[in-house]
Amino acid sequence: LSLPVIFCSVYAHTHNNVKLTRETKIIALTILAEARGEGQGGMYAVGAVIAQRAFERKRTPTEVCLKKWQFSCWNGKQLKDLEYLLKVPQGKYAIALAKNIKLLSRDFVGYANHYHNNKIKLPYWAKGQKPVKTIGNHIFYKL
Repeated sequence: LSLPVIFCSVYAHTHNNVKLTRETKIIALTILAEARGEGQGGMYAVGAVIAQRAFERKRTPTEVCLKKWQFSCWNGKQLKDLEYLLKVPQGKYAIALAKNIKLLSRDFVGYANHYHNNKIKLPYWAKGQKPVKTIGNHIFYKL
């Protein structure tokens, strides 16, 4: 599993000493809460799904992240509840992904717009659907 090369160079030039926008925080926190244990490939994949949904639905990535019942990490939570995640070791990478969300390769996840963790009961929306990719513990679908 190799990340798109272009992102590696973008990541190298992203500096965290600037104040983060609310949008960057929300996208980075979604990526961290959903995939911080999945390595850079898994985090990139979640970012690519956010980018794909934003593209398909003509919404901003922030609107996609905060839409009710889309990402379980936001169910009943607010920004202040998750902000501590920005300080975890994976935080810098998630912030870089968030800042460059529109540049991510949606092809990396086969243009998937849904995913679930393979450790949970199959969600209703995945029944009878054929996955397009599996990356780490996440199974990706194009619905």
